Amino acid sequence: MISKTWSRKSIATAVAVAVLSVYSMVVLAAPGAKASGELSVSGQVTVNGQKVVSGGTVFTDSTISTAAQSSASVSISKVGRVELAPNSNLRLSFAEKSITAMLETGSAQVSTLAGTTVNLTTKDGVVVVDGSEATTFTVSASRGRTSVATLSGVAQFKAGGSLKQIAAGESATAGTPNPQTDDDDDDLSGGALAVLLLAVGGAVAGVLYAAFHNNDLNFGGSVTVVSPTK
Repeated sequence: MISKTWSRKSIATAVAVAVLSVYSMVVLAAPGAKASGELSVSGQVTVNGQKVVSGGTVFTDSTISTAAQSSASVSISKVGRVELAPNSNLRLSFAEKSITAMLETGSAQVSTLAGTTVNLTTKDGVVVVDGSEATTFTVSASRGRTSVATLSGVAQFKAGGSLKQIAAGESATAGTPNPQTDDDDDDLSGGALAVLLLAVGGAVAGVLYAAFHNNDLNFGGSVTVVSPTK
């Protein structure tokens, strides 16, 4: 009797484990299961507003933001990799053979395997990869302009009703530059202003030198100087 009882318990346990395993496989393979990627970060990075560290998991339909001097990389198995530069904000979605993203600000580099399609949108246009070959491209959205450069493969840039094919080593831009910001003014009051002052000073010095040396200037060629009539 004891042996029969243990035998029944063993069979029941085995059946329960088998059922649980099958159920788990069905859940993981279900259409509603979210695709995920492996995250690697440097500095301050948030996913959906929460601070993250390297080694975490990023699910599809996530918003990734990088602070100054920070970067992030999402590796998606059998699909490709998306890397974000500092001060970037990207909404990222992906599936088995596709990447869809919206770059609000900053810069991103997308690398795909052959067979993976890409549709990356900015305020100025859409970058499209048809998946016919492995492709790597960079896109930057800043101050009213979008710049796209292809490192390998071929990408397409749709903007303003036109479509441009961007092969490896080529680039394209679209959008209207925004007026200079306060940051630009600050830059001018610093290093840029110093360069400007040096240039102006050099020009003034050249004029004074010409005035006191009978306009004898040599620029490496024949220069005609017209003196004022007396």
